[in-house]
Amino acid sequence: TVQVQRRQAVATIVLDRPDAMNAVNAELAAELLKAVEQVAADDSRAIVLTGAGRAFCSGADLKGGGITIGDDGLPDLGKGLRDGIHPVIEGLRTMPKPVVAAVNGPAVGVGLSLALACDLVVAAESAYFLLAFVNIGLAPDGGSSFLLPERIGFTRAAEMALLGERIVAPKALEWGLVNQVVADSELTATTDA
Repeated sequence: TVQVQRRQAVATIVLDRPDAMNAVNAELAAELLKAVEQVAADDSRAIVLTGAGRAFCSGADLKGGGITIGDDGLPDLGKGLRDGIHPVIEGLRTMPKPVVAAVNGPAVGVGLSLALACDLVVAAESAYFLLAFVNIGLAPDGGSSFLLPERIGFTRAAEMALLGERIVAPKALEWGLVNQVVADSELTATTDA
């Protein structure tokens, strides 16, 4: 579910569940953590994080099941975050090398958090950013409640969290959510540069 590709001094981590729009399940989270730890320790000088197919990451895999049931018999949604995605976010944030998110399509929910955990975000024109949590009755997770206001300020972060509306790439650039927006066909070349 995660591929690590190397070209010269750059390691590219590819979320590779294109049929599920790279939705994060337990397997992807574990493989992503392993990839982040691997590239942090290797001789690469820069890291690129991107998605295979038409999405960067569509968020948590809500269709894939795998929800942990707590001791009280209720779903424990926090366990998957604490054990799975939070170590990945922390690994990206503390990476001793620059990390560039190449956002090739939707970055939704925890997918947005993954992009925000990177040092630079380059987005394709067709990309969009969405905190969909309000639409499914959850609070923003994956560090987005910290990472988003850090980038775009409280007012805009609250708008994203409370309204659950798509922020298209040009608007994301205007807001400071991303560093650069390029034509879809130029995303790889721009990120490489």
